[in-house]
Amino acid sequence: MEIGFSSKIGDFGLDIIEKVYRQKKQTVNILTHCNAGWLACIDWGTATSPIYKAHQKGVPVHVWVDETRPRNQGARLTAFELGEEGVPHTVIPDNAGGHLMQHGMVDLVIVGSDRTSATGDVANKIGTYLKALSAKDNDIPFYVALPSSTFDFSIEDGINQIPIEKRGLTEVSEIEGWTENGIQTVRLIPENCNVANFGFDVTPSRLVTGLITERGICEANKESILKLFPERGSAK
Repeated sequence: MEIGFSSKIGDFGLDIIEKVYRQKKQTVNILTHCNAGWLACIDWGTATSPIYKAHQKGVPVHVWVDETRPRNQGARLTAFELGEEGVPHTVIPDNAGGHLMQHGMVDLVIVGSDRTSATGDVANKIGTYLKALSAKDNDIPFYVALPSSTFDFSIEDGINQIPIEKRGLTEVSEIEGWTENGIQTVRLIPENCNVANFGFDVTPSRLVTGLITERGICEANKESILKLFPERGSAK
């Protein structure tokens, strides 16, 4: 990703947050999943970039931070970042997002993407798809912030063509945490249990409100994407 892309993503995403604030005139509650901040992408991150821009501009924001099991990138990384930046935030269990949406406690969802199809399907950390379904059911905007390098224009059908990594079993069967003696690992499940650990899932484009890129915001469909990136129209 080129220098400056994250900042530009933040500038375009800021417009979305400001629009919600103008309508609501109260703190904008944003839910995110996994870590797409400056620990992952230098200086601003992707999904966090609009949040940091809003906070620095004085727009009141609060972030619901999914813990993002089994690796807890939200609880460990995103929460750390937001704390360092002084952004109000609350860590929640992964399964709490739908409840918060049902009760009007989420105004906006912004997540990142590890790989995005030419048609706007988005592969992100496991659990993202469920948040998109909840957002759709509750009429809450669901945005994906991503640099253009994340697009794979050779893929048309993200669900069937994007390979999903199966990660180590101990990520699910064990958990790490801090104690006075340092980082400790404990077992969570009985011995000899079967474990499945899919690292990512794919959110279909129909559930995505828009894609926030360094060139602007587009709809999650091939025609709209190519209007921002016309040079990729001949990509195979």
